[in-house]
Formats: sequence, structure tokens, C-alpha cells
Amino acid sequence: MTARRALITGITGQDGSYLAEFLLDRGYQVHGMVRRSSTEKFERIEQIRDRLELHQGDLLDQRSLVDTLRASRPDEIYNLAAMSYVAASWVQPTLTAEFSGIGVTRLLEAMREACPEARFYQASSSEMFGKVREVPQTELTPFYPRSPYGVAKAYGHFITVNYRESYGLHATSGILFNHESPRRGLEFVTRKITWHAAAIKLGLQTKLKLGNLDAERDWGFAGDYVRAMWLMLQEDQADDFVIATGSAHSVRECLQIAFDQVGVSLDGHVETDPGLLRPAEVEQLIGDAGKAKRMLGWEPEVSFEELIRMMVDADLALLSRDPGARRAYGR
Repeated sequence: MTARRALITGITGQDGSYLAEFLLDRGYQVHGMVRRSSTEKFERIEQIRDRLELHQGDLLDQRSLVDTLRASRPDEIYNLAAMSYVAASWVQPTLTAEFSGIGVTRLLEAMREACPEARFYQASSSEMFGKVREVPQTELTPFYPRSPYGVAKAYGHFITVNYRESYGLHATSGILFNHESPRRGLEFVTRKITWHAAAIKLGLQTKLKLGNLDAERDWGFAGDYVRAMWLMLQEDQADDFVIATGSAHSVRECLQIAFDQVGVSLDGHVETDPGLLRPAEVEQLIGDAGKAKRMLGWEPEVSFEELIRMMVDADLALLSRDPGARRAYGR
């Protein structure tokens, strides 16, 4: 039996690396699309890189997408590439729109041309809900994005629905709420907290500056969430699914767990920096994954507390063995 073939855009990111491992474990032939960039980093896939076939492509370049699809001949396409950091979208709003909005259209058009029979997954986001219209949020909750990132993701979401309904493509959107892991970028608040907790424990840092400590998110484990992506594409009918834990936790609670894990008091180590506050904050992002549980049989397996303690332990190990990692925040 011929192995199924999957193409992952954004394969070098947190989700891409977990998904690649997941698919390899299931016997897939895994292809990844990477941008030609002098700053491209492959650490997250280094352990499996010899089992992957990588292609150069860019969501800003239509021709490269067609070429990548023709070369990889995928049965499944997972579009995880995007400008993934919400704060950066305020600094680069038009580039965010190009990657996370128009880029989805380019990839769907390339799919129509090169492999219309494939199945397509679009990484939608809870940030589309923004100023929430109801709590918890479901697949039917209206969007009210509060950042250029959220706006771009809403475009990407609806263009995926449009291509499904207009052209009959098997195109699915996963509306994923925040999901973290030891592979999360250092710019994200959970990883910023766990890295600093480890660094303060080891005497490498003394202070951690954060924005709104009362901000709440529905945080899950990335490894659980990529399993949901795959389950969506195994369905006969394409549809859209919220993936979430159904529980919200504050930045303050994340801090308490992380510092408890290293046995260090928060007192004197954490400062609030007004410069780190968002221009517009999202409120009460809590997802209802009931549809995914009923139709896909999906359930999150890692709790929030387990996740944060896992990330702290990973950062302790990283900082203990890798002197270069100590310079991540200017040390």
C-alpha cells in the first residue's frame, strides 16, 4: 500500500514540527514547505529532518505554491504558515494580511490548479472572536477580531469556507485556541514566563516584565491540537471545528505555576510594563470543543498545569545544557 503524502506549510514552527512527527508515526510521507530565508531555523525538526522532504515556497508567491504542490503531490495539505505572533501584527499589519489572509487564497488557488482532489486544512484562530459575542465560543459564534492578526485570520477562514462551498474542495478550518509547548517561540507569554522562571532559578536573570497579568486564555498543549488537525481531514465531509480545553487561565496563574515548579517566590521578580499592553485586548476567550468531541472523538490529554510544568522543566534543561540559550533575552 502506498504511503499517504502530506504537505505542511510552516513545518519549522511549533505546530508544524509536532504534526510532522505525528504523521511520520502513522506512516505518512511528509513534505514541508519552507521559505528561502537566511534566518530560517530548523531546530524544531532537526531530529526528523532526514525523514522529511522539504520544498522552497512562499505564501507571497503563487508560482512557488503551484510548483510545491506538483512536486509533493499531497493527499493532505496543512496550511500552518502565517505571521503567528499577534503583537507583531500591529507593527506589520499589511504583511500580516498578505501572509495570513491573501496567502491562504493563493494556496487554495494553487490547490485548485495542481491537486483539487487533496484535502486542505486551514489554521484558523480563536483571535478571530476578539471582542467576544458569547461565552464560550463555538463554530457559530460571530467574529469580532481585535488585532490585524485576527482580521487576517478571519479572511483566511472565510476564504477557505468559500472555496469549499464554491468549488467543492475538501477544505476544513480548525479554529484553534491558544496552544503551547516547550517548542513555543520565546515571544509568546507562556514561554516567556517559563523561560524566565528557569533563568531566575539558575541565577541567569533577576526580573520578568509582563503586560496584563489578568488577561485570560484557553490554553492547551500543541501535541494534542495537531492530533485534532489530522482527525478533521479523515472526515468524509469537510467542516469547521473549534479546538479548545473549555477552561480559561490567567497570565497570573501561569506565573504562579511556573515559579512554583522551580521553587522560587514571585516577590521581587515580576514587574508590570505598560509598554507590553495590547492596544486592544481580547476578552474571555473560552472555546467549546463539543462538536470536535462528538464528531472526531477528540479530547485534550494534557492539563494546563501539566503543560506549564512541562515547559518549565524543558527550559531548565535547555538553559542548563546550552549556554547560547542564555542569551535569548540579552544575557
